[in-house]
Amino acid sequence: METSKTEKYFLFGLLAIVLALTLAILYPFLAIFILAAAFAVVINPVYLWIRKHITKKKEGLASFITIILFLLILCVPLFFMGTVIFNQAQNAYQFITSNGDTSIFIQKIDTSINNLMPNGFTFDTHEKVVSLTSFLSNNIGNFFTSTFNTILMALLTIFTMFYLLKDGEKWREGLVKILPLSEKNINEVLSSLKDSVNRIIKGSFFIAIVQGILSWIGLWIFGVPNPALWGVVAGMASFVPTLGTSIVFVPSILFLLFTGMQLQALGLLLWAMILVGTIDNILSPYIISKNTEVPSIFILFSILGGISLMGPIGIIIGPLVLSLLYSLVAIYRKEII
Repeated sequence: METSKTEKYFLFGLLAIVLALTLAILYPFLAIFILAAAFAVVINPVYLWIRKHITKKKEGLASFITIILFLLILCVPLFFMGTVIFNQAQNAYQFITSNGDTSIFIQKIDTSINNLMPNGFTFDTHEKVVSLTSFLSNNIGNFFTSTFNTILMALLTIFTMFYLLKDGEKWREGLVKILPLSEKNINEVLSSLKDSVNRIIKGSFFIAIVQGILSWIGLWIFGVPNPALWGVVAGMASFVPTLGTSIVFVPSILFLLFTGMQLQALGLLLWAMILVGTIDNILSPYIISKNTEVPSIFILFSILGGISLMGPIGIIIGPLVLSLLYSLVAIYRKEII
């Protein structure tokens, strides 16, 4: 029985409304899905190898084993970094308390910082500590809420990765049937996005290595103890959104200030800002645009714009949207013009 025009219009209208509602419901989890998809693309070769050689075509078991391996590779360095930071914090506390009256130590801090400040400006450590304590006490609830949300986001990301690995091929086949594009064009778009994701994730690891090496060199030059250890921690910390290598450099600069090494502290600050801090903006566009038609300057703007619009996840979304645009323009030029 042939469907009338009225029924078609009604069906399309209803479909549009339901689709809009679905997108609105799923939008809060967009960042989780994109992050999970990015990691799933990178570890998919491992999943395929495990499925073929170990689990003998059992998708669920292969996906589970792949996720476990991924978590081990991810969590072991994080545990190492957390242990190092905790131990060093204990050492710092013992150093402060073992030097007699803490007021004398605080006075040394004030003297070291005020020696670097212009005339007319003063720094009062006691006042800053009181302000920080007040801020922390007023926002302790927000801290625990944020921590809970981060843990929940991590669990949802892992859960999504499991299903993307297990059912990704079926979803791709369903996408081919739904979209009004040829399978060849859809595969070209997906291949372009896959290449972009691989370059972004692998490029992030390369940049982390470079930042770790530069951090180690800077810490060694300016006399911070255990520079190699802290260089490794800085490389791992470069993956932490917003904070990054400042997790290492801020305490190191303060340590130099507190021990009377003002020039070294200033030198390390400049090293961190000029060399380590800008390397991401220099290398990321080059690595992501390598072997593509997308200019490096556009990649840089897409990264900065993505971060501005969507936060840290914009590092991935920005270049992906730009890569998708270039793929669609290429299809348009080939199929329509």
